[in-house]
Amino acid sequence: MNKISVKGTTFIDNSGRERIFNGVNLVFKGTYDEKTGKTDYLAMNWDEEMFKSLAEMGINLVRLGLVWRAVEPHPGQYDEKYLDQMEQYFDLCGKYGIYVYLDMHQDCFHGMPDWATVTDSYKRRKPKLIWAEGYFLDKAVHRAFDNFWANTPVCGKGLQDYFADMWKHVAKRFCNKDNLFGFDILNEPFPGTDGGKVFKNIIKSGAKSIFARKKELLGVLKNIKNEDPVKGLLSALDDKTIVRDVTSSGDLLIKNFDVDKYYPFMKKISAAIREVTDNGIILMEACYYSNSSIPSSTPRIRYDDGKLEENICFAPHGYDITVDSVYTNTAGNNRVDAIFDEHKKTQERLGIPLIVGEWGGMVPGSDDYPHLEHLLEYFDNNHWSQTYWCFWKDLMNEKIMKIISRPLPFAVPGNIIKYEFNRKNQTFKLKFNAENSTRQKVEIYSPKAPVEINSKGKSSYKHIDDSDAVMIYIGVCKGENTIEIKI
Repeated sequence: MNKISVKGTTFIDNSGRERIFNGVNLVFKGTYDEKTGKTDYLAMNWDEEMFKSLAEMGINLVRLGLVWRAVEPHPGQYDEKYLDQMEQYFDLCGKYGIYVYLDMHQDCFHGMPDWATVTDSYKRRKPKLIWAEGYFLDKAVHRAFDNFWANTPVCGKGLQDYFADMWKHVAKRFCNKDNLFGFDILNEPFPGTDGGKVFKNIIKSGAKSIFARKKELLGVLKNIKNEDPVKGLLSALDDKTIVRDVTSSGDLLIKNFDVDKYYPFMKKISAAIREVTDNGIILMEACYYSNSSIPSSTPRIRYDDGKLEENICFAPHGYDITVDSVYTNTAGNNRVDAIFDEHKKTQERLGIPLIVGEWGGMVPGSDDYPHLEHLLEYFDNNHWSQTYWCFWKDLMNEKIMKIISRPLPFAVPGNIIKYEFNRKNQTFKLKFNAENSTRQKVEIYSPKAPVEINSKGKSSYKHIDDSDAVMIYIGVCKGENTIEIKI
C-alpha cells in the first residue's frame, strides 16, 4: 500500500496522487459486567468477512478506537494482549486495502484509567437523559479534565507525561504498518470547569435567542396540525445565524482553552510520537464545543526547536443538536452547515487537509436520509475525507451504508478541481488537472460496474473480490481532464 502524507491542503500517496478517503469509525468501548464491576475490552466480534465487506462497499479508511484504560490499566503497565487484538484488526484492514488511523477514545473522561481520573473528591453523576450530561453538569468530570490539563502528578509522574509515554508505546508498535494513516491523539478534548461555564452561557444565550424570536416560533407551532411540535420547533430553528448567535457566547473561553491548554498538550504528545517515528499523520481534533460551531483557535504545531509539523491534518467532528435523541433522523442541514462552515475557516487558517472524524449519527428505521446525502455533498464539494460515526455489523444492510457507498475518486494524479455524484441520474463526474504527463492512473471506486465511461484516457475496471463493486482505472492526459461515469 502507498504511504499517505500531507501536501498543502491535500493528502497524497508516494506516487504523488491526491487521495480521498471514505471511512467509518470502528470504536469498541468495552462491555461492562455489573456483577464483577469490570469492563471487557476484548469482546469485539469483528471477523475477516466484515473487513472484506467494508472494502467491497468502498471503505478505504477506518478510525480504529483505542481506550487508554485498556492500553494502560495500571501506571506504566501496558496490556499487550489488548494491543495484539487491535493489531489483528489493523492487519485485516491492510489485507483488504483499508488504511487505519488510531483514535484514543474517551467520552466524559470514560475510557481514561481509574488511576488517572483525579476528581478532587467529587463523585460522578449518573446521566438521566443523554450520555453527554457529564460534560455539562458533572463536577467530577470537570475536575478530572482540569487535572489532566494541569498535568497533575500521580505516583510521582504527571498525567500528560503518562499519556505521552503511552502514545510512544502505541506508535512504536504500529508505526511500520503499510496501511498506517495516522494518530488521532485524543477524542473530543473537553475544557473541564470552563466547559461547564460554556454550557451555562449557551443555555442563557439560547433562551434569549428563542425569546427574541418568540412571535415567529409561536406562529410556526400554531400552524402545525397533526405533527410533533418539537419537530416544528426544530424546523423553525434550522438557521445558521441562530446557531452562531447562541454558541458565540462561549467563543472566548474556548479560545483560551485552545491556546493555553490544548495547544501545549498537542505539541507535547506529537513530539513524543515523533521521537518514535516520522511515519503517520498527526490528526488534530477540535475542542468538544468547536464541534457545535464555536471557532477552533488551536495553532498549527511548531515544536520547541522551531520546526513546523508538516504531516498534520485537522480532524473535527460535527453533529446536529438532535443527535443521541429520538429526533436524530430529523437533523437540520443549516444547523450542521454552521458547524462545518467554521471548520472550513479553521482549515483555511491552518492550511492543512481536513478529515471529518465523526459525523452522521443516524439510527436505523428510515428509508429517507436526506441529511446524510446533504453532508456528503458538502464534504465532496470541499474535497474532504471522512469517517462516519459509527459502524456496527448490521449497518451493512441499512440504507445509511448504501448512501455512504458511492462513486468516489480514491487516487488522482494531479490536482482535483471538482468531483460530484448525481444520485438522481446515477452519474459521477471528475475534473482534475495533471500538470505533467504520467503513467499513473486515476482510481475510482464504484458500487457497481459502469454502464458508460467518457474520458480522454483508456479505461478498464476490475471487480472487488466477488462483489458487484468495481475499481475503475483510467489513463491520464496532460492538462485538464474530465471523466464522466454512468453506473
